[in-house]
Order: sequence, then C-alpha cells, then structure tokens
Amino acid sequence: MFACSLFRVKILIIKPSSLGDVVQTLPVLRLLRRHWPQAHIAWCLAEGLIPLLENDPDVNDIIPFQRKGWSSLRGLAHWRKTIVHLRERKFDLVIDLQSLLRSGLVAWLARGTTTAGLDLRREGANLFYDLAVPRPTDRPHAVDWYLAVLRELGVPTGDWPELIPPRADIQKRLRRIRNGSDKPMIALIPGARWDNKRWPAAHFAALTKQLDPTGRRYDFAILGARNDSHLAAEITNQADRTLLDLTGQTSLKEMIEWLRLSSLVITNDTGPMHIASALGKPLVGLFGPTDHRQTGPWGAHAQSLRIDLPCAPCMKSRCRWKSEMQCLHELSPAMVALSAQSMLQSE
Repeated sequence: MFACSLFRVKILIIKPSSLGDVVQTLPVLRLLRRHWPQAHIAWCLAEGLIPLLENDPDVNDIIPFQRKGWSSLRGLAHWRKTIVHLRERKFDLVIDLQSLLRSGLVAWLARGTTTAGLDLRREGANLFYDLAVPRPTDRPHAVDWYLAVLRELGVPTGDWPELIPPRADIQKRLRRIRNGSDKPMIALIPGARWDNKRWPAAHFAALTKQLDPTGRRYDFAILGARNDSHLAAEITNQADRTLLDLTGQTSLKEMIEWLRLSSLVITNDTGPMHIASALGKPLVGLFGPTDHRQTGPWGAHAQSLRIDLPCAPCMKSRCRWKSEMQCLHELSPAMVALSAQSMLQSE
C-alpha cells in the first residue's frame, strides 16, 4: 500500500491512448482527486487526445506522449527532454495504466518514489514497477483492473463525480444545428479501427426503419471520423430518409456533446462507445472479435450484443472464420432493434 503523508502529493498518470482506454481511466483521475484534494496530478497523454482533458479541473498538467519517433534523432531528443522534465517534478506516485514496454520504460525513467501498474506481461512492462497488480478474476473489465490498482494503493473506490463535465457553450451551438427539433436523437457509430469490428452499414440502415417506420419519431445522427464518411453515405442512401451525417465534421469536444444530447447510442466497439458509457447514456454495443467482458461499455445503462461462435472473441484484426465476419453479420437489425427499444422504454 502506498503511504504518503505529504499535503500536496505529486502524481503522474501514464495512459496516453487510445480514446476509449483514456476515457475508461477517468474514474482513476476523479478518485485520486477526491482522495487527495490538494494533489498535483499530471497526465502523460497522446497529443491528439489532449482536448479531452484540456482545462479539466482535476488535471494540473498534461505532458504530451509521442508514441512514434523513438527511432529518430528528433524523437529521441523529445523524449530526453520529457524524461528530464518528469524527473524534475519528483513525483511521489507514478501510475502506468498502459503497461506496455514504452509506457513502462517512461514510468521507470521518471523515477517516482513509488511506481505502480498493471501486471500485464505481454511486453514486460510489469518489471519496471514497484507494484504490479494482476487483473481481478471475478471482475475482469479494464475499469475494474484500474480500480484494483487504486485499492492496492489505499485509495477508496466508491462512487465518483461526473466523469466528463458538460460544455454548455458547445451544447448551445449544437442545438441550433438541430433546428429546434425536440425529437429524441439516436446516435449511430458505424466506424471502428478494425474492419471486422464494423456492423454492416446495411444493417444500420435497416435498423433506422425498424426503430422508426414512419420517420417521424426520432432524429438519427451518424458520428465518426472523416474516413467513416463512406459508411455514413451508405447508411443514408439505404435508409431512404434524412439522417444527420456528422462524420468528419466534429471536434472531439463537439462529438462528446453530441453524444450527451443523444437519448440512445448504437455503436460498434470503438472509442466513442466508451465516451457514451462515461456519460451514462443508454447504449447498445455491437461486438464481434473483441471481448465485451474486458473492454465493453462499463455500467448498468449499457447492453452488449454478440453472436456466440467457436471463434469469438478471436481478438484478431482480420477474420479467418469459414464464414467471414459471421459474428457481426448474423447480428440482425431485428435483434438490435429489440435491445434498443428496451433501452429507450426504460428511460
């Protein structure tokens, strides 16, 4: 157990990426701040995700983490400066929740008084820690693993404050984009990093018809990155109705507020799914090759759907099953609609 009598303990959180993983680390941040109100908390974060924590009241300092560049002279010069900066801070506690080789090495080089992390042995990062915490066997979700690290450090892990504070100025602007519509909005997230994590666009289109046959009950918004625009176009064309296509048109902060305005989120296993979960939004998560028990939406307000196959979850970015992507293709729009309707009725 970490013991610190300092009034202003200095803490470094290392969790640079990805979006979903960082969002799932927010309970750690909130609980650390609650336990040590006067602490100085720094977060080592990938540059593209800095807007997520920008001006966050519980973060005193954001330290950019460059995942690439270790093999170049410029990259090594950057990391030399970063390590010197970290050592000058003289952290009392370094918590590495990425627990891969690079993050473990950075945690060790920071020379904090105590270094803790996950007992994830895939790249040997656990060898850099004073305290390596194994994944709980009874509750294997990633968030539960992060909370287990806090408990080992003596930090209480009860309820936490709001994970992502609202941005009223952005909300006001988004409501204007909806042209005053007061219909409940359903957010659709058809993209994902792996192609085989993507529920077919045709299924999303069919789902809109099943949830709203007349086209008068709900507004539908499609969220995603610019490279998801072709999926949005396919959904819109096949749905034969007006859908709000926001792919590639929102900042990270704006995407968060669109999700906050939604009454329901229907999503593949991707970063925005975890944002919706952190916001406490009702959501239906669609799972194929990944394991919802470990990385699915966290909380009682979410349902995870999957087709049980001998190969699933394979945890592979390419499908090698005899019937390609059967785990997602056989997850029918009718099945998803049934789950979505139950979520909407419970609100």
